[in-house]
Amino acid sequence: SLCLVLLAGVTPQAAAETRIEAAPWGELPDGREVMRYTLINDTGARASFMPLGAAVLSVEVPDRNGQLDDVVLGFDSAAEYLTANSGYIGLTIGRYAGRIAGPTFTLDGETYTLDSRPGRGGAPAAVVLHGGPDPFSSRVWTPSQVETDQGPGLRFTLVSDDGDQGFPGEMTVAVTYTWTADYRLIVDFAATTTRPTVVNLTQHSYFNLAGAGNGDILDHRLAINADFFTFTTPDNLPTGEILTVRGTPFDFTVAKPIGRDIESDDPQMRQNRGYNQNFVLRRSDIPGRLTEAAVLEDPASGRMLTVLTTEPGLFLYTANFLDTRHTMKGGVQYPLRAGVALETGHFPDSPNQPHFPSTTLLPSETLQSRTVFAFSLR
Repeated sequence: SLCLVLLAGVTPQAAAETRIEAAPWGELPDGREVMRYTLINDTGARASFMPLGAAVLSVEVPDRNGQLDDVVLGFDSAAEYLTANSGYIGLTIGRYAGRIAGPTFTLDGETYTLDSRPGRGGAPAAVVLHGGPDPFSSRVWTPSQVETDQGPGLRFTLVSDDGDQGFPGEMTVAVTYTWTADYRLIVDFAATTTRPTVVNLTQHSYFNLAGAGNGDILDHRLAINADFFTFTTPDNLPTGEILTVRGTPFDFTVAKPIGRDIESDDPQMRQNRGYNQNFVLRRSDIPGRLTEAAVLEDPASGRMLTVLTTEPGLFLYTANFLDTRHTMKGGVQYPLRAGVALETGHFPDSPNQPHFPSTTLLPSETLQSRTVFAFSLR
């Protein structure tokens, strides 16, 4: 059974209010023990997290009959998030979510070459994905409980050394999770740096509103608040072009089933077996204001998910390369497209595309962004 653990800087009264519970959740391959932290809202619904990758492990929300189900994909042990998780399921991504081509970028006249896994023939890869070979998603963050503007929350903090994965600046990063009584998972990112650098952070959960392991998401209906997308070659290298979604399989301006166009005869869609695409969100002119990015609905259960964000982009990925042989939560093997990732953030390869929204962070600045995953019923 779970035991109540008081985290650093928390009074007993605050801990009782938040109902944060914690228990050991197994060991990593190197022997480090990982704790599982669970936030329980006033209705008894739970959202669980762990310091490895500052990961979201579970989110329980009711269907139209009041039945609680866990609606995010995942594994039954902490170690599997390292050893069997090529899809970055549930993890916090950084320093740079998405792809950087080259893999280089130039900042203040200096060119930085990023660490990459070997490409074809053992040569350096032409692109870095999600931060490099040793990204934030594979590290153990430091947990603490904090007070947020939405009530008590759980914060994970990480310090990344100057030169880490080739990126300049010592960076201190924090992600704070708040789980509210009205089923909103609030994700707040903050970061500072000692030298000019680039940064792009995102939460990489996969959602299945029918319940994790309950089939695929092809019948889920999705609307995305975007008229344009950033074009890539079939091998996912950004070209810098921003194209209209009209007349393409990427048009979600009106809600449609995810499966309607997923087998479309589009080179990028064929190469990726489905959606793997960044969208340019319609945004408020007021910096830092939350705007609606997407609405996901499962007609069968009645569950809905509205994604709101301060970020300029939404990356849609439909789990097209999921390992269908590996046993996931509850001993279930997931089918292809068992979940959908709705990753808020900046655009792929922004450091090399000056007309994209800037991802540069200066020592005089603090990066702050918020994304809200708001669950409801139709």
